[in-house]
Amino acid sequence: MSDAAAGVMSAPPPSVPQASWKRFFSPENRYLAPAFITCILLAGHLSFGILESYKKTGIAIVAALLAELILGRIFTGKFPNLASAYISGISVGILVRSPAVWPYLLCAVVSIMSKYVLRVKGRHMWNPSNFGISVLLFLAPETVATLSIQWGNYLLPMIVIWCLGSVIIYRVRRFHITATYVTSFIAFAFMRSWITGSPWQSEIAPLTGPMYQLFIFFMVTDPKTTVRKKFWQCVVVFLVAVVEMILRLNQVVYAPFYALFLVGPTAMLIDICFESRRPTTVVAPV
Repeated sequence: MSDAAAGVMSAPPPSVPQASWKRFFSPENRYLAPAFITCILLAGHLSFGILESYKKTGIAIVAALLAELILGRIFTGKFPNLASAYISGISVGILVRSPAVWPYLLCAVVSIMSKYVLRVKGRHMWNPSNFGISVLLFLAPETVATLSIQWGNYLLPMIVIWCLGSVIIYRVRRFHITATYVTSFIAFAFMRSWITGSPWQSEIAPLTGPMYQLFIFFMVTDPKTTVRKKFWQCVVVFLVAVVEMILRLNQVVYAPFYALFLVGPTAMLIDICFESRRPTTVVAPV
């Protein structure tokens, strides 16, 4: 055997780099969610013009980023990663509808403030954009509304978003939450159709809208505002669907936002309470 051949055989096998697509869809990629929500914005706006205006959306994004930088510096002493703030800002820009500019600015700032102010044992209670939007809908219903456009009969944008979103949510280990909510929503849609006599298609139709894409892929799966255990995550999101159904039967227009606003923090407080009562293991000194 030649020295070259011996060197080749004795050398350690080269490490196989992780596929680039796996690295992109890994939970460690903090820019995956911002990229995905940008795809939702582009698909929705280029297909149906879902944005109120570029200016208002830009104001919401910039306000969220600045609020995150300032509050993060004040409360933690360092500048935080802005991925979460970008998601909150773009969510506000997509979902809020108002003839005025101030709701976009205020909603974005209130959303980010909720992360730093409304905390229990270091955990914030509400998904930021859900909190900001719900507060404005409740306090200024005559000025603020939300996006309610469906994709209509043109299913290509919805299919692309659903496929991409499912891959991303699966890779970050949150698919069970989205799947539980969607399954529950569809089951309750048939129940609402049976109770009210309305066509089942109209009850399921909201799932095809960009509002629900943000809701099921970002709001209900937010790692910072969901309980720890996988089973209870499914239970909580099922209860969100239950409360949403009750609100819809009572003609509450913004049922999904209010349902998550009510159920999410309640579940978080219960989760924190049980965690605080869990005995800690004390290691005896050697």
